[in-house]
Amino acid sequence: HTHIAKFVCSLSDQIKPLFAQVLITCDAQGLIGRDMFAIDGVKLPSNASKERSGTHAELRHRADRLDKAADKILALHQAQDKQGVTEALEPKRQAQLEALRKEAARTREFLATTPKRAGSKGKELKSNVTDPQSAKMATSKGVMQGYAAQAAVDNANQIIIAADVIGSGSEQAMLLPMIEQASPYRTPETLVTADAGYHSDANIAQLMKQGIPAMVADNQMRYRDERFAEQDKYKDKPDPLSEKKATGQKKEVKRFGPADFRFNDDNTATCPAGKLMTSVGTIYFTANAQPYQRYTAKATDCDACAQRKHCLKGPMKPNDGRGRSVTRFEPKPKEDTHPSERMRQAIDSPKGRQLYSQRFGTVEPVFANIRHNKGLTRFNHRGRAKVNTQWNLYCMVHNIEKLAKTGIGKQRVQ
Repeated sequence: HTHIAKFVCSLSDQIKPLFAQVLITCDAQGLIGRDMFAIDGVKLPSNASKERSGTHAELRHRADRLDKAADKILALHQAQDKQGVTEALEPKRQAQLEALRKEAARTREFLATTPKRAGSKGKELKSNVTDPQSAKMATSKGVMQGYAAQAAVDNANQIIIAADVIGSGSEQAMLLPMIEQASPYRTPETLVTADAGYHSDANIAQLMKQGIPAMVADNQMRYRDERFAEQDKYKDKPDPLSEKKATGQKKEVKRFGPADFRFNDDNTATCPAGKLMTSVGTIYFTANAQPYQRYTAKATDCDACAQRKHCLKGPMKPNDGRGRSVTRFEPKPKEDTHPSERMRQAIDSPKGRQLYSQRFGTVEPVFANIRHNKGLTRFNHRGRAKVNTQWNLYCMVHNIEKLAKTGIGKQRVQ
């Protein structure tokens, strides 16, 4: 593995030009159709320690804990000295002490030399001591430290047109750069498809501004599609043992939510027990300009209600006069001219659904080939540049394999 890793590192300057040459050959052989490019990403762990990840405050706290653990070992040895035991520290304990001191010093040096990572909204992101450019990401199999590998795939023969990596769990920032990378092979009629991970109002507006045909799903697309109405019944049921409680342990009480209340048009609502709730009629707005209205029940109704344990989290304030309150969020008014609304209408149309459904069968087999057939289950390097070299190498091998299977040389190069 070490020799292979060194070999890949030495190819940093050669892989990109080779990837481009292979693409030119694929194009000359007629393997790039240009009808549709599907953009997607796959999260892969890298050669970085998940435990050495956190905000600057969390990493500083970790360094303090490491020093305290080392001090405890040293205090134990000093206590033995006072008791007349003159033996030196056991080699194993001495090695543990040195490792703790070294790790604490390494963490503090990282904090002193590395600035805080900030997200698009200004919030501090977690940094990693072993690989500052990687990120902690949530996957279906748990949390990992790594990179999100990106690919733009042509639907004709599953040729990878563009490849890149990003050290972030959010892929929104990669949509436009991936389209730009694929621009040498994209025509004005080429349709770009991407899943909800790439959707943002800014991205959709930019696509419309540049006149790029695209189908980018939003988070609510499947909820609007009647074909997915019964998808829950095909999901695996939870392990019954995971919800099993110990003997004598109280079961969690399920409380009523806004969906259990009936809202009327006269500034009133009806609770699950049939009692009337009222609103002063004021419409409030969230930071995202979504309107909402509050409804409140009478304290006397809640006090005498047999279902209060399913509704209230605790005792009501004395002499307040108010019982349970519930908030009703109004849907945002639709703006037919807004780019995101126009994208929703396009992707919900019969033709839009037919076109978007081709995305999955275009890009997912590519990731399956690279991960399972080629064995790329994790990146072996640290730093975005080295990881990107490894990803481009595997993507290039995938394209070469496509050339071989489709019979390179049988068509004359123009």
